[in-house]
Amino acid sequence: FAGYISQVLKNYTDHACDGEYVSLRCPHRTTISIQSSFYGRIVPSHQLCPSRYPHSYATLIKEDVACSVGTSLQKMLDECQDRRSCQFLVNSRLFGTDPCPGTGKYLLVWYKCRPNEYKSKVACEDDKLRLSCKKSMVIAIYSAVFGRTQGGSLECPYQNLGMPMIECQSATALQLMIKRCHGKRSCSIYASTYEFGDPCYPGIQKHLNVIYTCDNTPLLLPVDETEPPGLSSSSSSSSSMEPVGVGTEMALLSNILAAYAFIT
Repeated sequence: FAGYISQVLKNYTDHACDGEYVSLRCPHRTTISIQSSFYGRIVPSHQLCPSRYPHSYATLIKEDVACSVGTSLQKMLDECQDRRSCQFLVNSRLFGTDPCPGTGKYLLVWYKCRPNEYKSKVACEDDKLRLSCKKSMVIAIYSAVFGRTQGGSLECPYQNLGMPMIECQSATALQLMIKRCHGKRSCSIYASTYEFGDPCYPGIQKHLNVIYTCDNTPLLLPVDETEPPGLSSSSSSSSSMEPVGVGTEMALLSNILAAYAFIT
């Protein structure tokens, strides 16, 4: 079960070049939850997905490194959301009009593995959140958000104080909830800036939203969530569920693309 939870909690990143298969898989009792997606090119081909044309021919074509499509996320949701696994061939025809003909493109996907059965609890700012499982069962935290989300919360309606609806979230909420509750039968924590810091502008009302599961094992081991996710292999023959570590250059690229996807 510890290995199962370790896989569930991780953020996975996969990529495939044009003409390659992208393959996403989640372990038993979980399904794919697409977090973000990018199709196009924003880095030169010598850094990611080299051109398949001969070098002499490739130099005649000016490569477009500001190329992206806005339909990649919806396509990934259509193909893979809520499935145990999915696989398809990456090419520009899948995403509609080719935004940069003659430039080789690639698909990057960020996803998590969501438990089939899970519970959700919300606490408004400065209220106490309590989680508990039945006897002989323990808590496994899937996700945690402290701050203000675009859709808001039905349990914690925001007062209109003239503040714009800006999304703001704590970057350490998940790690803190895992530290406090992971592997325990019950736990409690205040949804306060004292615990989580204040990710928003002063005066903005916040809430804590936690998604978790219960499982019948006393042997749950702590999960280290301090390591950032790496890019997994793009090979279609790869069967490992663990993200593959990459070099500094690729880690930097992953951060850049994540920031780009967030901004867009």
